[in-house]
Amino acid sequence: MKLSTKGRYALRLMVDVALRDPSEPVSLRDVAQREDISVKYLEQITPPLTRAGLLRSVRGAGGGYLLTRPPEAYTVGEILRATEGDLLPVTCLGSGSCCERAPNCVTLQIWKEISDAIDSVVDRRTLADLVRWSHEKCGR
Repeated sequence: MKLSTKGRYALRLMVDVALRDPSEPVSLRDVAQREDISVKYLEQITPPLTRAGLLRSVRGAGGGYLLTRPPEAYTVGEILRATEGDLLPVTCLGSGSCCERAPNCVTLQIWKEISDAIDSVVDRRTLADLVRWSHEKCGR
C-alpha cells in the first residue's frame, strides 16, 4: 500500500498544528513555510479534515486552524482515513466489493493480514506520539 502525498501532508499539517499554542489559530501560510508544502495544496487537504471534525477553521484576521481535541485523542488512522479513504491494500476487502472468486481465493487471507497489520499500527499511534517524536528529533 502506498499513501498519497495528501495523506502524508495531512499528518505533517496535523503535527504542525499540534505543536503550536492550542488557543491560537495556525495559518496555512505559516504551516506551508515551516513544512515546505504549497498553500494551495494545504487548502485541498484541510476540507476533508474539517469535515471529519479533526480541525476547526477560524475565519478573519488572525484566523487559521485549530485542533478540535487534544493530540492524544487523535489516531494516525483517523487522520489518514479522512484524507485517503480506506487503507485497504486491495479493493476486494471493502464492503460489498467481493468478486466471484473470493470463496476460492488463496490470496485473500494475506491481503486481510496485511490490512490488519496496517490498521494495528495506525490505530494504535496517536498525534501525541508524533508530537513527542518531533520533540525528540528536533529538540523542541
